[in-house]
Amino acid sequence: MQHRCFWVTDSKLYQEYHDQEWGQPVINDETLFEFLILETFQAGLSWITILNKRENFRKAFDNFDYKKIAKYSESKYESLLLDAGIIRNKLKIRSAITNAQLFMAVQQEFGSFSKFIWSYVDGKPIVNKFQKRAEVPATTSLSDKVSKDLKKRGFKFVGSIVMYAYMQAVGLVNDHTTDCFKYKTE
Repeated sequence: MQHRCFWVTDSKLYQEYHDQEWGQPVINDETLFEFLILETFQAGLSWITILNKRENFRKAFDNFDYKKIAKYSESKYESLLLDAGIIRNKLKIRSAITNAQLFMAVQQEFGSFSKFIWSYVDGKPIVNKFQKRAEVPATTSLSDKVSKDLKKRGFKFVGSIVMYAYMQAVGLVNDHTTDCFKYKTE
């Protein structure tokens, strides 16, 4: 049996997410947007809650098509509030629409959201060497900076904790613990 990071439970869904997605460098704007939406909805909740609802989120949010989400009408917003398959938080749903619009503004400014977000790490993942749960931070000075920059642009639900989790998820930071079979030094 392979040893995984401390946070992985015996849930098959969690294990698959850890083994196939978490910490893998993502450069595709569509996937970067999906994780941005999922991480913002996760704020204050457990990640397994989001993973269990991920397919519902895909259906409700047009497969995370930010171009469509940016144009959501008030009636679409209202229908999302009634969708029991997702997190029905008024502010988070509204933020998904706002963040989609701002995501496209960043694309226009930088050529892609990927270029923008990866510029914080000079295009190369930060590889940490954490051995224990207690060593893994909830925030860093870098997540503080990314959070501050996104908030200045108008993004919502992008606090430093959310942004550090995002950075881990999309591989800007490699936080697989050194005893995890997914840990790599580069």
